[in-house]
Amino acid sequence: VQLVESGGGLVEPGGSLTLSCVGSGFTFSSFPMSWYRQAPVKELELAAGIGSTIGVTPGKLNYSDSVLGRFTVSRDDAKRTVYLQMNDLKVEDTAVYYCNRGFGTYIWPGSWGQGTQVTVSS
Repeated sequence: VQLVESGGGLVEPGGSLTLSCVGSGFTFSSFPMSWYRQAPVKELELAAGIGSTIGVTPGKLNYSDSVLGRFTVSRDDAKRTVYLQMNDLKVEDTAVYYCNRGFGTYIWPGSWGQGTQVTVSS
């Protein structure tokens, strides 16, 4: 399993960024995918998730309260990519963002990617 995140950067408060994560080494469409983030001296937290394309509830969405209404998660199985569109960014969104196979509180065991740094600052 390999996960490669990209799209981070420095942005002013109120700005927008779109993160991308390409997965390989597994059947991408069969797995729910989520974005997680870790700010300095804080624990890893779930930001947003999207269900697998197949299954009982295909494409089910899940957002943390802190990003609901500002972030949008989506996936393109043909490109083996999950996206995180982030709008109205706040200083407290500053973190390293990771994607992984997971939904809600469950994360599939396995390696993580290198993450992508998002810094929101004026």
